[in-house]
Amino acid sequence: MPVLERYFHSAELGRRWTAPEAVLPSSLSSRPGCQQGPLPWDLPEMIRMVKLVWKSKSELQATKPRGILENEDASHSFPGDVRLRGQTGVPAERRGSYPFIDFRLLNNTTHSGEIGTKKKVKRLLSFQRYFHASRLLRGIIPQAPLHLLDEDYLGQARHMLSKVGTWDFDIFLFDRLTNGNSLVTLLCHLFNSHGLIHHFKLDMVTLHRFLVMVQEDYHGHNPYHNAVHAADVTQAMHCYLKEPKLASFLTPLDIMLGLLAAAAHDVDHPGVNQPFLIKTNHHLANLYQNMSVLENHHWRSTIGMLRESRLLAHLPKEMTQDIEQQLGSLILATDINRQNEFLTRLKAHLHNKDLRLENVQDRHFMLQIALKCADICNPCRIWEMSKQWSERVCEEFYRQGDLEQKFELEISPLCNQQKDSIPSIQIGELKSGFCFVLFF
Repeated sequence: MPVLERYFHSAELGRRWTAPEAVLPSSLSSRPGCQQGPLPWDLPEMIRMVKLVWKSKSELQATKPRGILENEDASHSFPGDVRLRGQTGVPAERRGSYPFIDFRLLNNTTHSGEIGTKKKVKRLLSFQRYFHASRLLRGIIPQAPLHLLDEDYLGQARHMLSKVGTWDFDIFLFDRLTNGNSLVTLLCHLFNSHGLIHHFKLDMVTLHRFLVMVQEDYHGHNPYHNAVHAADVTQAMHCYLKEPKLASFLTPLDIMLGLLAAAAHDVDHPGVNQPFLIKTNHHLANLYQNMSVLENHHWRSTIGMLRESRLLAHLPKEMTQDIEQQLGSLILATDINRQNEFLTRLKAHLHNKDLRLENVQDRHFMLQIALKCADICNPCRIWEMSKQWSERVCEEFYRQGDLEQKFELEISPLCNQQKDSIPSIQIGELKSGFCFVLFF
C-alpha cells in the first residue's frame, strides 16, 4: 500500500486484529503473497483510511491542472506564508514554530494538559487530527453540498436577510438559522444584492467554494476571532457602504473590496495577539519582522485562497493585482497599533473639509475607516449583542493570559482575569477613539 506508507511509519503497528484461521478459506490462506496473521488495524478502519487517502489523492490530482499560475513570478510573492497553496505556487506555511504551541490545538491543550513540561514538549497531533486539519488532504472541494444555500434561505433566515442593512441585525441568531454558515450565506446574498456577481461575471460555484474556504479557515474554537465575528463585521460594513454620503460615490470594485476585506480580515486568527507571537518567537513574527504580524498573515492567506479558488482568474492580470494590493491595504489598516495614524488623518480631513470622494485615494481611505469601525463596532450594537461580544472577547483575552501564566510568560495587558474585569476591558475599547466615527 504505497499511498498509506507516506503517512504511516512501517514500524507503527497500532491496534492489531488477528483473523481466526476458520475465517480464511484454506485456498486463500495458503496462497503465496496473501498476508496471514495480524493486520495493522481493524479491518473496517483500514478500509476507511484507504478510501480517505485515495479520495484525497484523486481530488488533488483532479485540481492540479487548474491551479497553474498565469505568471511565473507569482510564486515568489508571499515567501514563507500561507498554508499549502501548492495549486497556486505559494509556498506552504510552517505551523507552530514556537515549540510550546501548536495553535491548531491551542483550545484543547490549554485545558487538557497535552502540552508537556517547559523543557520537553510533545504536540500530540494524531493522524486523525492532522487529516482533518490539513488542507493538503482535504483539497479545495467544499465539504458542504452545493444546495446548502437553498436550505439556509428558507424560513426565518430569508426573512432576516431582508433586514440585513439594519443596525440591530442579530448575527448570532442568523448563524444558528444557517447551521453555522452565516459568513458564506451572508456574502452570497450581499454579492448578489449589490450586483457584483453579474458585474464581475463571477461563477457562483467558484464564489461559494472560495467563501467556504474563508469560513473554514477561521478557528471555531476561538471565542471571539471566529467566522461569526467575520460575518458580523461584514454586515456592519454593508451598513456603512449604504450610507448616502458614501454610497453615491462607490464603484462596484469599491463594494467588492469592502465586503471581501471585511469577510477575510481575521482569517486563520490563532486566538492570541501580536505581542504573544513576538515574545514566543513565532515564525510569523520573524517573517514579518514584528510589524502587523497578524494582519499581514490574514491578507496573504486571503490572497492564497483567491488564487487557489481562481475566483478572479478570468479578470485581467493588472486588475487582479490591483485587487490584491487594495485588499492588503484594507486588511493592514485594521492593525490596532495604527489607530492613532488613521485617527489623526481622519480628524485632519474633517477639520479641513477636503475629502473628495470622487477621488479614488479618498474613497479607499474611507473604506479603510469603515473597515476599522466595523471591526470594533460591537460596543455600539444593541445591548443583547454587545454583551455577548464583550463576554467573548474577554474570554479570549483570559485564555491567552492563562496560557502565558502556564508557560511562565509575562501576562499581557487585559489578559489577567484576576485583575482585568469585563467592564474595564470594554472601557478601554470605547476609548480607542473610533466610536465617535461610527455614526458620522
